[in-house]
This record gives sequence, structure tokens and C-alpha cells, in this order.
Amino acid sequence: MTTSIITPVILCGGGGTRLWPLSRKALPKQFLALAGADTMLQATLKRVDPEAGFGAPILVCNEDHRFLVAEQARAAGIEPAAILLEPVGRNTAPAVAAAAHAALAHDPDALILVLPSDHVIGDVAAFRSAVAAAAVRATAGDLVTFGIQPTRPETGYGYIEAGDALDGCSARIRRFHEKPAREAAERYLAEGRFYWNSGMFLFPAKIVLSELEENAPAVAEAVAAAYAGRTADLDFVRLPREIFAGAPDLSIDVGVMEKTSRGAVVPADLGWSDVGAWDALWAIGDKDAAGTVTFGDVVAEDVADSYLRSEGPLVAAIGVRDLIVVATNDAVLVAPKHQAQAVKTIVERLRAARRPEAETGSLTYRPWGSYQGIDLGERFQVKRIVVKPGRKLSLQMHHHRAEHWIVVSGTAEVTCDDKTFLLHENQSTYIPQGAIHRLGNPGRISLHLIEVQSGGYLGEDDIVRIADEFGRA
Repeated sequence: MTTSIITPVILCGGGGTRLWPLSRKALPKQFLALAGADTMLQATLKRVDPEAGFGAPILVCNEDHRFLVAEQARAAGIEPAAILLEPVGRNTAPAVAAAAHAALAHDPDALILVLPSDHVIGDVAAFRSAVAAAAVRATAGDLVTFGIQPTRPETGYGYIEAGDALDGCSARIRRFHEKPAREAAERYLAEGRFYWNSGMFLFPAKIVLSELEENAPAVAEAVAAAYAGRTADLDFVRLPREIFAGAPDLSIDVGVMEKTSRGAVVPADLGWSDVGAWDALWAIGDKDAAGTVTFGDVVAEDVADSYLRSEGPLVAAIGVRDLIVVATNDAVLVAPKHQAQAVKTIVERLRAARRPEAETGSLTYRPWGSYQGIDLGERFQVKRIVVKPGRKLSLQMHHHRAEHWIVVSGTAEVTCDDKTFLLHENQSTYIPQGAIHRLGNPGRISLHLIEVQSGGYLGEDDIVRIADEFGRA
């Protein structure tokens, strides 16, 4: 067994468009509680808790989600070793390379456990046993992936073909196979030496970087230069955009694993799902006697083999079969279960039409809390604002709108031009157009406030930030 502590590297990118309307660009699936009380990121973090013998994790995310990542890690009780910010998405090879550099800065013999943040693993004990088996191979210099024992002839996953056995727990990788046709998938299942490609890896950090230098030198060069030029920003590590953007868009599978002679696979039965679409959530969900999974405010009568979920309004279904129904405050999805993968085409159409529902929901998260649109009309907009204890919005002003604030619960600290004062429950104030203002929560409980905006233009880009404790422009 290795004497090096295994450093988890958690990749927090990805849009999760197949889980629209719940998962959107502004709040993709890894930040949602889809399969339990924890978000998928939090569940991933807890599987590699330092109390279980893992090192502090390195998280890699895009800039837009940095505060979400930091807040969810804090809520999970995990202190990251680093949060690396990708200025542009460049797939998994550059992300892994950047994390490998960060791990080597603390441990010259680092082993990095690369994990997507949006997978479900039902058997955590089996997962940790598989990691221990993989660590033996990684210590010997192998690049290890985890192959999931297939349970059906799945055509939506890539496959790993195992070759000669290395020990009782692993084998040399013979070949990677793209998503197969049904007939090939059935053959893979019958032969017993093919495994689903989980996208999870255990690498010696030095060796994966040397393999990138050999097999994907443009990635290795760009990321090495970007990491050398990194800067600190609050709790985050920024990689310079102009340098990092020079890295090709390349997966670690294609860039390294399909080319290396060091590849090894550890077969594992983990209760794993990549939760790639709504039918996957149905498959792992708690079903009633008729095979139906329900979440939220749902009433079902004579419904079978369906997935019904509400994040707000009542969903009532009668006499349907094999259906997916997902309702949020601003969108409803209805689809046959067997067409769950096609949801991405709806998102593409919404984007082509420049519909905001493709990217954002009615609830928007900010580092200080969140806001939700309640009503929008001619020259007015109503929002519900929640400010976390001890947090403040930026000091700002608006050219085109005035605002009315009504405190529902908690205490608000209000700055309006040269005045600063407190508001309590059921008290209100008016912020004139052009006034320099700020809203904060000095209390120990969340501040809930209703904001009524009025004016000729109500877009979010009518914010002139004067000062901001989160470093936003």
C-alpha cells in the first residue's frame, strides 16, 4: 500500500443539459441535491473525507461557479487544499494537468484520485476498497481507471476491455471502446471482460504529467505555463486566461489513457451511476409498488414506471406510463422515459431562441445568498432576496431603476448615499434611482427581503459596482 496520501481531485465542470429544467448552466447538476439530502458535489466530497484517510481535496471549477463550490465545500465540512479556476473550459486533460501541478507542490510523490463531481455511488465502502486496490497499481507507476461491472447491455456508456491480469484486483487495459450498438453491448455483457468507463482515475501525478508531455504536448505546455503564472484571489487560484486558453480541448481518456502502455483497470461494483439523464434518476430512485418515483408536491393516480418531480407547483398525474414530468417555477418538462437523452435538443432550441430558461432558473445564487424572480411586468419587477448572515451585497448604484425593500425576516443593514441604518421585520425603505447603496445582513440568521424594482430598464447589467467584498468587477 502506498505511503503517499491520496489527494482527491474533484472536477466540478459540466452543464448537465440532459437534466434540464432543473440543471442549467448557472446551476448545473453537480450543485443540486438530486439523489439525497446532499448535493452531488457534497456527496463526492464526503466519500473522500480526510477522516477516511484521504488528503485535502483539490477542486477544479469554472470561474462562474467558484462561490458555489466554496460554499458547498464549507457546508459539507471539507476544507479544500485548493480551488483552481478554469478561465475557459478545455475538457478533462488540462484540468487534470493543472491539479497534478497543484498536488506536486505539496507532495513530490502525490497520487491524485480524479473524480467527477456529479456521479452517484451507492456503496461507499466498496468505492474505498477499490481505491485501495488501485493505489497498489498507482504506486507501482500505473495509470489506473475504475471499470464498472455492467449490469445491462448499455449503449450510452463507453467501455474498457480488460487484458492480462496484473494481480487479483486489476488488469492491464487492452482497449477503450466508444458507445456501442445494442448487439455489441450485449456481447460485451456476455463476455465478462468489458467494463463501463466510469471516468474516475488514480494517477501518480508525476507520471500523468510525463504522459501528457509525450502524448499531448500542447496541453502539457499550456497548463504548465498557466500554473506557473497563477495568482491568488481570496480562497481561489486563478489561471491566466490567455495562457490556459491555448490548451487544446482534450479529454484525459483520449490524451493519455488510450495511448499509454501504463493503463490499468480495477473492476468495481459500486452502485454507480453517472446520472446522465432523468431515466437514470428514475433507475436509482425509491419506487412505489407501481415503479414510480416522486419528489416534491406530487399527486399520482394510476401512474406506473414514471418519474414525477416538482420543485414548486403541484404536479398531478393520472393514468400515465413510462413518463418523465419535471416542474420548476418557470418550466415544465414532459417526455417519454425512453427519450430522456433527447432533452438536450430542447435546451439547444431554447439557446438558439435566446430564451433565458436555457441558462438560468428563477432562483439565482450569489456569493452573498440568492434571489428569486416572483413577478415581472411593464416597468416593474419583484424579487425575493436572501442574504446569508454576515454577508453584504456590493456597494452599487443603478442608472435606470429605483428599488423598494421590505424586510420579511431578519435584520437588514442599509446604506443609501450618506446614511446607514437598520431595518427589522415589516419595515421598509426606498432606494432612489442613482443612489449609491448597499444591503447587508449583520445578524446571525438569514435575511429575507422583498425587493420591488421600478424603472425603464430592469436588467442585471444595470449594476455599477463601486466596492465588493467578493472581488467581483
